[in-house]
Amino acid sequence: MLPEIGYFLLIVAAVCAFTMAAPVFFASQNSKIPSTLWKPSLIVVFLCITISLVVLGWAFITNDFSVAYVANHSNTRLDTFYKIAAIWGSHEGSLLFWVWTIAAWTVLFAVLVKDEELFHGRTLAVMIATIGLFGLFLIFTSNPFERFLPLVPPEGKDLNPILQDIGLILHPPMLFMGYSGLALCFAISVASLVSGSLSKYSIRVLSVTSILAWVFLTAGNILGSWWAYNELGWGGWWFWDPVENSSFIPWLFVTAQLHALILTRHNAKLTRSVVLLCLLGFAVCLLGTFIVRSGVIQSVHAFASDPNRGTMLLIVSLLLVLPAFGLYMFRAHKMTGSRDLTTLDELSLAFAVILLSVSAISVLFGTLYPLVYDAFGAGVLSVGAPYFNSIFAPMAVFAAVLIGLTQLKDTNIFCWLASFLISSVLCVYFGFFTECKDALYTTAGVFACSWILSSFVSKFLCKGTHRNWFALIAHLGLAISIAGVVGDTQYQSEALTRLGPGLGRPLGDYIFVYEETKKVDEPSFFADEAQIRVLDKDEKPLLLLQPQRQTFRSNGMQMTSAGISHGLFRDLYVSLGNQLSAEEYLVRINIKPLVSWIWIGGIIMMLSAVFSTVWRRNKQKEEKNE
Repeated sequence: MLPEIGYFLLIVAAVCAFTMAAPVFFASQNSKIPSTLWKPSLIVVFLCITISLVVLGWAFITNDFSVAYVANHSNTRLDTFYKIAAIWGSHEGSLLFWVWTIAAWTVLFAVLVKDEELFHGRTLAVMIATIGLFGLFLIFTSNPFERFLPLVPPEGKDLNPILQDIGLILHPPMLFMGYSGLALCFAISVASLVSGSLSKYSIRVLSVTSILAWVFLTAGNILGSWWAYNELGWGGWWFWDPVENSSFIPWLFVTAQLHALILTRHNAKLTRSVVLLCLLGFAVCLLGTFIVRSGVIQSVHAFASDPNRGTMLLIVSLLLVLPAFGLYMFRAHKMTGSRDLTTLDELSLAFAVILLSVSAISVLFGTLYPLVYDAFGAGVLSVGAPYFNSIFAPMAVFAAVLIGLTQLKDTNIFCWLASFLISSVLCVYFGFFTECKDALYTTAGVFACSWILSSFVSKFLCKGTHRNWFALIAHLGLAISIAGVVGDTQYQSEALTRLGPGLGRPLGDYIFVYEETKKVDEPSFFADEAQIRVLDKDEKPLLLLQPQRQTFRSNGMQMTSAGISHGLFRDLYVSLGNQLSAEEYLVRINIKPLVSWIWIGGIIMMLSAVFSTVWRRNKQKEEKNE
């Protein structure tokens, strides 16, 4: 009975949202409709979706295999944490969870933002319409409460073994919160287009929303990269997979949006760019949702492969974005700033917006081109890492040069020369006097991170200069991540070898000795676990790595769980491959310098939002005191 209640409440929420959106959106200036309609409808929508989500979670916890979604993605042996995370582990549940996060953002906006009632009502109307459309999509094509009746299976099929990781608990919710934040940015922009201006009040609200969405998307991408590194056993942290790109492209657009908002707050002429970036940011979120769920690509990350659902999802997405872009075409000319770009800061920010937007479009092109090529019957085409690396290497250098120039603008000539000399010496040394894999990429990467770091130190040491801590800390994190990418891609040592008890393999400054194989028996899987002792050059024991070759009981699927020793300056990474004889396995060994810096840099970029909040409050206090 509970699943039927959850489904009924989902219908109530979708119908209420869909029918209430239009009267609120098209209300006139003096109408009482917005305040009298959106409050009760939003309460009903949020409560109904929340209860539906709780009902689905309860079905997982209680092993209600009469619900098809539960039977297909859980079983009795699955840990409780994974049962809860399985709610968003596949198509139907993840879409319900995303709709809930959109509703949660809408409630927060309704509670915390109360000025300019007409703008407020129109923004809420767009959000409610989004909830309504996706709610109807769930009801008609992706019902998470569909029953297996009357033949209820005694046991579920289990959650995909790849998803049985803490990454599933953290990564998707962060992305969905980021996507929902971009939905709110989209709604604010549509409401502003209707009014014909982006007021100072709406810019302030949009700035806060954009920062929060950026933080969640940054966290989601970091966690996704870390999850791939730890779970898949491939030794990589980013693969330029279409599904990975579908979360990276919105991040690039919202980063460009943040830079454009800085200019807009100072009345420079990027108002229309801000609105366009808000529309594009949410549009590529919808496009990514289509890619993940339509079956147009094959990926370990994909949620669904139903073309019919994909067609319906594409229609829903077009119903949202086409009117918004049509409105932009007819109303954007009314939204202009008060003056042109004049200072170096303003020109640098404008160029940063262009650079980030071009990067996003380049990744989007590389992601979609094979799909379009195949759709026209031209054959199968693959766009892989070489294309994306060739795009991002020069982009990273341009961005680094721009960041350094901006950070050095108020410093003296000594700081300029010192930063340039330090960066030049370091890039030449690492590019041509070390054993890197590619001198050009290494030189460019080292120059990029050292130029940002040296200009950061100069900015920090220079007294009496204006410091935007949000930008400084975010750029510092970017430099650290670039250093991590260079260290891992250009200085990684790798060996693919046959090992068994008593055999060893030297690599770099270490010796990897295979001691024995243990049998591991867990409720959901059994595994062969290698005991690999790591020795130093003098054959002194350092640590023990325990990679596994897992076989899941529910479906017989085999997975590799890597043995990893994380360190500040290097990771030791060992994965256990196929069994070659009674006692010997194919073993992949990697020494990955600075790879942890990739995620440390990302965390620092996220923390920059905290510094931004503090900096803004201090600035507001100073302005009040004046």
